[in-house]
Amino acid sequence: MPSFDIVSEVNLHELSNAVDQTNRELSTRFDFKGSKALVEYSPETLILTLHAETEFQINQITTILYQKLAKRSVDIGSLSAGEPEIQNRRARLPMTIQQGIDKEIAKKLVKTIKDSKLKVQSAIQGDQVRVTGKKRDDLQQIMTLLREKDFGLPLQFSNFRD
Repeated sequence: MPSFDIVSEVNLHELSNAVDQTNRELSTRFDFKGSKALVEYSPETLILTLHAETEFQINQITTILYQKLAKRSVDIGSLSAGEPEIQNRRARLPMTIQQGIDKEIAKKLVKTIKDSKLKVQSAIQGDQVRVTGKKRDDLQQIMTLLREKDFGLPLQFSNFRD
């Protein structure tokens, strides 16, 4: 019976490479000369922290980081920025990386699939959703349906079995 999994994952290796490229560009740019601007990446907690002197520089670093992530095919929608913290001549912006599908979004996915009236079954399995059906065409219609809707995080379809 054909099936596939709906997941939301970020390639952490590509994310690390994009952070390294951003830091390299910050060290060579003239407008960041003499400032201690950098992007820290903590793989254990999945948090990026942007450090700069002003909020304006934080915005510039964010733009550079998003460009590097886009070049490396990392979806920017998987990052959620917090509130910038500004003290004296230091500004910080924490960004969390969303891995996996949480329960509320998984329930919305299952409800959307059931409302489509196609002959498929969906089940929440941890941080992913498995969809099974008798016809491959029905599964492809589900993929198309889910791509058209916005669930607030990037979705990938993996483990397609025929």
